[in-house]
Amino acid sequence: MKHLVSSLLFVALLGGGHATAQEKVLNLYNARHYQTDEALYASFTKATGIRINRIDGKEDEMFERIRREGAASPADVFLTVDAARLQLADEAGLFAPVKSKVLESRIPAEFRDTLGNHWFGFSFRARVVAYHKGKVKPEDVDSFMKLADPKLKGKLCVRSGGHVYNRTLMAAMIHHHGDEKAEAWARGIVGNLAREPKGGDTDQIRAVAAGECDIGITNHYYYARLMASTKPEDQEVVRRVALVFPDQKTVGTHLNISGGGMLKHAPNKEAAVKFLEYLASDEAQAYFANGNNEWPVVPGAKFDNPHLAAMGKFKVDRLSAATLARDTPKAQRMIDRAGWK
Repeated sequence: MKHLVSSLLFVALLGGGHATAQEKVLNLYNARHYQTDEALYASFTKATGIRINRIDGKEDEMFERIRREGAASPADVFLTVDAARLQLADEAGLFAPVKSKVLESRIPAEFRDTLGNHWFGFSFRARVVAYHKGKVKPEDVDSFMKLADPKLKGKLCVRSGGHVYNRTLMAAMIHHHGDEKAEAWARGIVGNLAREPKGGDTDQIRAVAAGECDIGITNHYYYARLMASTKPEDQEVVRRVALVFPDQKTVGTHLNISGGGMLKHAPNKEAAVKFLEYLASDEAQAYFANGNNEWPVVPGAKFDNPHLAAMGKFKVDRLSAATLARDTPKAQRMIDRAGWK
């Protein structure tokens, strides 16, 4: 595993992560892989005087590292993507409860763990449908349920059913439609595939543009990145492909989140709480939107992102992220039975 470690105070990490009397530090284990977050971390240090030691890695590797290190871990905060991974860390006993009026007042209940205040979402992503403008009518793909319609046989591209984004989507389908219809939906998805599931969300969008399939499932911000790109090939993808925000006439579009929590053995608990509270600040919420095309979770947070603005307003599914996370093991069993590899 390749780790990107902040050049500042790496020795502190090796020595247990404890700051001296003269310095304040935060040891961050980070599974967000966005260069635009650098400004976010720099602004936190500027605002608080707390320097960040950071180790970046893949989600599952970071989780296993924290678990392996146990009480000796120098990590104060773990950041990752999707409520399912946050819930998994919580169930493994990695997080500590956080008492913070700031977090409870600013972050809506559906975006955080309300049972124990162990983890918090700070930005959300919409799970959307990408379709080829010349081959598909948007009204034929304006709900997730329609993607399983046999008339779309051979037209769908999607990443692995085992990926956390699709597990959480499946959990939402279970909640809204019941076990029987949700599993039938997963079988329908498999029946409509144009190819074996592979790649990431951007690969699904590119496959639609290339004619490998007509429809793909993706998170909205991958498309926003293509919108922002100056590369001619990316602009051509945007020219050919459009998005639908599903289920606008019913429950609203399914969301997943990015978030984190304070770790149980955090050596710098005060700094950890300050960092989590900072991520809910107006400044940080704007960074999530402007830097990585994610929507802020704090109601009314202001940002200036023309690509998000171009997508327009949409109705969101208000299902609790915690509820979805707890249903993902069941969702994965259904996905496996359906043959969604």
